Amino acid sequence: MASERKFVAENIRRVLLKEYLMKEVSRAGFGGLDVQRTPMGTRVALTTERPGLIIGRRGQTIKNLTTVIEERFKFENPQIEVLEVENANLNAQIMAEKLAFSLEKGWHFRRAGHSTVRRIMDDGATGCHIIVAGKLSGQRHRTEKFKSGFIKFCGEPKIDFMAKGYAVAKLKQGVVGVTVEIMAPNAKLPANISVKNKTEIAESYPEIYSRIEAGIPVPAEEPAAEPAEPEEGQ
Repeated sequence: MASERKFVAENIRRVLLKEYLMKEVSRAGFGGLDVQRTPMGTRVALTTERPGLIIGRRGQTIKNLTTVIEERFKFENPQIEVLEVENANLNAQIMAEKLAFSLEKGWHFRRAGHSTVRRIMDDGATGCHIIVAGKLSGQRHRTEKFKSGFIKFCGEPKIDFMAKGYAVAKLKQGVVGVTVEIMAPNAKLPANISVKNKTEIAESYPEIYSRIEAGIPVPAEEPAAEPAEPEEGQ
């Protein structure tokens, strides 16, 4: 098999595993999945809101999951590590599933969307973007968006600070897709700059501050010299 097909097959297998675990551990609040190959086998890090439901009584539930992962998805010697979410309101996947569950319970999509945005922002998120798409109020497909705070749609800030979650709400009129994107509270955008006053500069950089006060120019940092090439015969 060509190397490209191996990468594709491996990614398909991981997506199928994620879909299976999302369905199996939905009661525990699925928050994310990370699969890594190790010399001892395969490490499966499962993030959930309630780890106790996944571990089960005497560890029986997690043993059953390990057997399924090894036999059905053909992962070598899987080792499941269950992690607890620090703050469920800042986990995009958990909030997407909760929003989808609210829609299935009969909440109006606008009420559910605004409530979810307010809940996320109250817990300190820098920004939040929610997309609800489907047959919301009739037979025609509609897309509604709810936004708050700072949101990035491209570039490194989106890759580094925007977490994305997706869930599906099964309603009588059809299926509704729910997408939740959350910008982390510690996100530092390129436009966020801070200017230090004289006291902070004097405490942090006393030598530079004394040169500036004396009117002596501060030289720029010189690049490190490249190592000399060895002479012939050495």
